[in-house]
Amino acid sequence: MKQSEFEDLINDSSKVIEGDIRWSDDEDHSPTVEFRTDLSSELGYPIFVRGSYNPEAKALTYAIVHRAYGRIYGLDLGKDHHNPSCEYVGEKHKHQWDEKLRDKQAYVPNDITTQADNPLDVWKQFCLEAKINHNGVMHHPPPTQIVMF
Repeated sequence: MKQSEFEDLINDSSKVIEGDIRWSDDEDHSPTVEFRTDLSSELGYPIFVRGSYNPEAKALTYAIVHRAYGRIYGLDLGKDHHNPSCEYVGEKHKHQWDEKLRDKQAYVPNDITTQADNPLDVWKQFCLEAKINHNGVMHHPPPTQIVMF
């Protein structure tokens, strides 16, 4: 993906999610819950949004994924990251597509002020910054269940 294509996509304010978002259990039976939902736009980009939340690790991710290129934009909270240059950016960071580095480079965002343990408020901030209109409700993640062996 060319850098100009990414810039057009991320700045397109016609991106919309229609309908409610519900979290589902991780297929690996971990404490993580996740969702995936289509993201449409007037220009018809082949993209969707994926989210994952682990309340035990206090880790949250929201990502815009292009079907041909993979993750092109994402927010990670509660996960350390080192850039290819060995620069440490910490547990709150965003990934943004770069023609040379793809999604490997991250930076610390100033626009995300909510903590990972509040995924609904983080979602609102993520959508605002990524110019995503969500015409629906994001439901609370289900409570963590203790598995007895």
